Amino acid sequence: MIGKTVLVTGAAKRVGCAIASELHRAGANVMIHYRTAQADAAALAAEFNAQRPHSAFCQHADLADIDALSALVDSTIAYFGRLDALVNNASSFFATPLGKISLADWDDLLGSNLKAPLFLTQAAAPHLKAAQGAVVNITDIHAERPLAGYPLYCAAKAGLLGLTRALAIELAPDVRVNAVAPGPVQWPDGGDFDQPTRERIVAHTLLKRAGSPQDIARAVRFLLNDATYVTGQVINVDGGRSAHL
Repeated sequence: MIGKTVLVTGAAKRVGCAIASELHRAGANVMIHYRTAQADAAALAAEFNAQRPHSAFCQHADLADIDALSALVDSTIAYFGRLDALVNNASSFFATPLGKISLADWDDLLGSNLKAPLFLTQAAAPHLKAAQGAVVNITDIHAERPLAGYPLYCAAKAGLLGLTRALAIELAPDVRVNAVAPGPVQWPDGGDFDQPTRERIVAHTLLKRAGSPQDIARAVRFLLNDATYVTGQVINVDGGRSAHL
């Protein structure tokens, strides 16, 4: 990936940070998008630039603002001069029990998990086509096998999975579009899953252990860099959990 530029949304922390780090180690220049984690984004960019000058830049954008998406792409082109790949990683996640779902919940979950990836990919498409590039969307194994208590999140990720396949058609043959669906690789911030619940989930995986953000990052790098004859596909990185849900 030497000399290529990748835009990673939600790249300042957690899985997004692991993805950005993996791609940077592979030689890519990285645009680090963030919404609220300015200090983390700046620190990550400084770390990357210390290793390889001018190889990283961080940019704020609220992905709920459609106009900000085009500006994010423009900033990437202005700084790096090209855009070879897009990783739609940024995501909201919280429970929405039926009967308590609000319009704000809808706007947040559908906005971050479906609307933003669509419009950001649309904004990036001319540059990705010029580069014969690729897109990787971060979906979820619960896009296909819903998780109780999270109907809106699961529906949003199901939409992103469908969008992945649709965009693979729309952008072919110039741009490949695939997805990585994580399983239990990093527990969400907050108290959604207590320790007994976590242990039950891990016990239900075939490998009997939780994964790591690096497992997701390596799958993303494979799809961007090595899988040149793969498009419209999803890789479940879940320790086998989805094999018998």
